[in-house]
Amino acid sequence: MSISEAADEAGTTLLNGIVDSSVDFRGKPSVRFTSGGWRSSGYIIGAEVAEKFAYLGIASNLITYFTGPLEMSTASAASNVNLWLGTAAFLPLIWGSIADSFLGRYRTILLTSSLYILGLGLLTFSATIPSLRKDQETLVSCVSNLKVTIFFSALYLIAIGEGGFKVCIRAFGADQFDEQDPKESKAKSVYFNWSYFARSAGILTTRLISNYVQENLSWALGFGIPCLSMMLSLFLFLLGTHTYRFSTGGEGRKHTNPFVRIGRVFVAAAKNRQQTSSETYLLVPTESSKTFRFLDRAAISCDSREVEEAKAVLSLVPIWMCCLVFGIVYAQSPTFFTKQGSTMDRSISSTLLVPAATLQCFINLSILAFIPIYDRLFVPMARSITHRPAGITTLQRISTGIFLSIPSLVIAALVEMKRLKTARDHGLVDSPEATVPMSVCWLIPQYVLYGVSDVFTMVGLQEFFYGQVPVELRSLGLSLYLSVVGIGNFLSSFMVAVIEKATSQSGQVSWFANNLNQAHLDYFYWLLACLSSVAFVSFVYFAKSYVYKNPK
Repeated sequence: MSISEAADEAGTTLLNGIVDSSVDFRGKPSVRFTSGGWRSSGYIIGAEVAEKFAYLGIASNLITYFTGPLEMSTASAASNVNLWLGTAAFLPLIWGSIADSFLGRYRTILLTSSLYILGLGLLTFSATIPSLRKDQETLVSCVSNLKVTIFFSALYLIAIGEGGFKVCIRAFGADQFDEQDPKESKAKSVYFNWSYFARSAGILTTRLISNYVQENLSWALGFGIPCLSMMLSLFLFLLGTHTYRFSTGGEGRKHTNPFVRIGRVFVAAAKNRQQTSSETYLLVPTESSKTFRFLDRAAISCDSREVEEAKAVLSLVPIWMCCLVFGIVYAQSPTFFTKQGSTMDRSISSTLLVPAATLQCFINLSILAFIPIYDRLFVPMARSITHRPAGITTLQRISTGIFLSIPSLVIAALVEMKRLKTARDHGLVDSPEATVPMSVCWLIPQYVLYGVSDVFTMVGLQEFFYGQVPVELRSLGLSLYLSVVGIGNFLSSFMVAVIEKATSQSGQVSWFANNLNQAHLDYFYWLLACLSSVAFVSFVYFAKSYVYKNPK
């Protein structure tokens, strides 16, 4: 094809408004003016909001169910919550790989939604099973084994469904914006902010409704409402099918598993380690070849594009590792923050108590309040100084969030110290069921700062990991972002188990004793604040040397 013919074809494509590397639901080339953009993302955001209502309707008050109907200890309940949350956030690595390899994001969303709804249905059924039975040997009441078995089976079925749904729907939503179009490229950054805003609105709603229903009316009804919400999510997603753009890089054709491709590059590089850099340099003549030159040796037996994929993923590892401590901090809100509030004065009137899990609403309120401030005030001000479209870089945004998590933990530790002192002053140290005469409003500042740091870190991580991997690996890229929370929850569970064992030896009172008036959550918060400080310094160090890549 001559240069003039190529120019004519490009002009015709632009005139017709055809979106490159994208098809509609019929398999025909996507037309810009009738597909994608905010037109499609409206359905996707609606589905995300309904899904978040379902997920947080279970997750935010799970520790109360563990320590209540299932009669677990505080440490065991917190550990189980962290393990479940970690599984749900870690599974996107597997589902992202499946979606990028052969199934495609759209079909993965349909499959995982079905598993999700099935799990929520089973969870609702488990709550209708009587909680207690008589042990035949001791004649002591204990929780029914059938109830526990069905409950945990349902819980992890939900984790399997949620893990695939959230990674694919977020990548699918971002796919609706064409990076080659300046207007749509700018809209994509705005999309990440406002989709997070909408999800937070859904989370706020469920924390106000589901938590109250679960603690004051019925756990079965409290689990059933999220099940209906997930059905609504699937309906909204299907409703927008005729408007969607399907990336031909991820939909409709098969690819080798990304983990296999990347692993093959490392194996090939090791086999060809005797080759010199000069012998392989011309095989990977791209700009990013200046980094991780030892992988260039794989180009002898692997495609140069596979080598670049491996380099792109490897360059993200230091950033990913530095964010894991934030994942640990992220795990505290639905566990110890909630238990902390359950011991305090939560009364609004003589007959109405605020559920402890409802305090997490202040996280979402701060997110809902701050995202418009960030998008409409902070970004324009920063843009005028830095001349960057987004105001600041994604790594600067993430580091700001990690930094803000430190004062949140410091405040949490100081408030817990005051709560313990109040309990001692009123002689409540040996009364775990008594309400400490200290308003639960003391917890609001730590929740608010937690929410603001969330806006910076979590949205920044989502945009960073989506944008810094090749187009074919974007589901995997978003799963790396979600795995920060997953691994963080696993690490939190591990830390709780180790500290519980170490601090309960020789007759000492554990940091996580069932009687929180004798425990020392403040020590744990101080430890996390120190770890977060180290993580922040490490993150800034690696971020300064990071070279941004254009996945195209």
